[in-house]
Amino acid sequence: MIGFQIVIEGKWGHFKKPETNNNPLSHDIITKTALIGLIGAVIGIDRVTMRALFPQLSEDLLYGVQLLSPVRKLSWGFTSKTAINPTGSGAPKYFEFLKNPKYLVVLALNNERSQKIFHDFFGYVKEGKAVYTPVLGIHNCPASITWVSEGEISDRKHGEFSTKGFVLASKHSLKNVSDGFRIGFDKIPTYQTQDFWNLPDKYESIIYPDYPHTIDVDGDFYEFKVSKSNSLLSTINVETLDYWCLI
Repeated sequence: MIGFQIVIEGKWGHFKKPETNNNPLSHDIITKTALIGLIGAVIGIDRVTMRALFPQLSEDLLYGVQLLSPVRKLSWGFTSKTAINPTGSGAPKYFEFLKNPKYLVVLALNNERSQKIFHDFFGYVKEGKAVYTPVLGIHNCPASITWVSEGEISDRKHGEFSTKGFVLASKHSLKNVSDGFRIGFDKIPTYQTQDFWNLPDKYESIIYPDYPHTIDVDGDFYEFKVSKSNSLLSTINVETLDYWCLI
């Protein structure tokens, strides 16, 4: 498979956990569903057209995430008011935001029907273009996207490997876990319907090492071999041969 790596970052991010409506909390990393929305913004797909593409891209894309900055969260309070009476009294509401989130994301395609979207997104990112402003979850949190590398992704393999990205709690076993750094846990959505509903049975529980650490794992993985890269490769310590869990 052809794959590419990009850096996605911003000053703030918020990937809402659906069970926290009153005072929304955020997932730790960019979710697959949030990434699909970002792809649509970059290549200029309007919201109506994206309805049908969310389930398609949920199935056709493979993605993995590695932290390039520590997970740091802050709560900010806002006064919520209605459009009917914007000058009236409002109720305070607190949002949990990610501070300075920065991710290395690898993308691959496992179904040819989404090939045009995949290659259009890759081309726009490589040229530094976007039709609509990409965001980190919500429109208050604009995102910057940088192309890092492209290369070949192997067929799925099984065995022991080392990674800085997330792995699946149900399908991977951690080896020689050190208490010298933080191991993070989250449960993230991987499938969204055309009604923008994240299916409950399509959530995946993940485990990830906090930046800049590596974990040793046993389970399924993909090998990413870089064929082309820009100068950013050396500045963020991206390996030319790397191992990823992709979902």
